Amino acid sequence: MTITLNVNGKSHQVDAEADTPLLYVLRNDLDLHAAKYGCGLGQCGACTVMIDGKAALSCVTPLLVAQGREITTVEGLGTAENPGPIQKAFIEKQSAQCGYCIAGMMMSGAALLKHNPKPSDDDIRAALRTNLCRCGTHMRIMAAIKRASELMGQQAALPAAESNRSAG
Repeated sequence: MTITLNVNGKSHQVDAEADTPLLYVLRNDLDLHAAKYGCGLGQCGACTVMIDGKAALSCVTPLLVAQGREITTVEGLGTAENPGPIQKAFIEKQSAQCGYCIAGMMMSGAALLKHNPKPSDDDIRAALRTNLCRCGTHMRIMAAIKRASELMGQQAALPAAESNRSAG
């Protein structure tokens, strides 16, 4: 069966069964390797991506459910040369230790910030409830999400400040 996926702003045609987990297609067909296979049961969060701006566990999301929806992976948040705010913050706060959970943590954080640009600690904890980290970097991960919120606020303030300068 041919299924059309919109991943990181690009349309892709994939030949796969409708019940194939999205994670498998992202990694094996589209060569997007940030989302990881952890448990295969939707219990660890290593496979987290965003679907229509919400965190989703790609290991338990069938392709058919993802068809026609906007899928974002870590690769869609920025590049090595121009990282997005959450990527910058995770680097700045040195949030990765082994790195296995980080893509999923970033995606859960990015989904949270998309809908709540100034989250509380409780909001962040709730957003990360499906993401496991065995290395114990939770405090640095939380700090990174707070820092990403600040960076996003600074980015939003730049266009307003620039338009105020040009208007004056």
